[in-house]
Amino acid sequence: MARVGMTAERLTTAAAELADEVGFENVTVSALARRFGVKDASLYSHIRNAQELRVRVALLALAELADRAADAVAGRSGKQALVAFANAYRDYAKRHPGRYAAGQLRLDAETAAASAGRRHTEMTRAILRGYEVPESEQVHAVRLLHSAFHGYVSLERSGGFDHSGEIESSWDRLLDVLDTTLRHWPA
Repeated sequence: MARVGMTAERLTTAAAELADEVGFENVTVSALARRFGVKDASLYSHIRNAQELRVRVALLALAELADRAADAVAGRSGKQALVAFANAYRDYAKRHPGRYAAGQLRLDAETAAASAGRRHTEMTRAILRGYEVPESEQVHAVRLLHSAFHGYVSLERSGGFDHSGEIESSWDRLLDVLDTTLRHWPA
């Protein structure tokens, strides 16, 4: 029997909050059930299994990040759009580390195609059009940007820059280099 007030959406939100508190890798059906003060079995009338819960959190994270990035880049182009997009990405990872990690979950092709991941790519391509990167080259530029953002954010989150200081200066320099690269993208 379904517990009153408990829904798949409520469980997903609670799992995302839990991920931010204890890490995405520590989100389990048992941990979520403890959070609600119920037995594990109570959750299975709302979700099929732990994998579905993980996918639901990933989809939530992708949608939240896409919304934040869209708000950040609205009305901007060129370097302003690039910086706004990158800062939205980095800020989300700082504020929601567990959700950010969930957004990296590998999804099956059908789920990925229906996710907000497509919005991330479309926004990135829109930024690239402002730089006049040829359409035939955009897949490579999209990968470059996402690799640079994810790489920096991942290293920063894991403490990879703690020993060297000037983290903000390095982030700004990375964005300057990306801007220059996109303005001079080889045809």
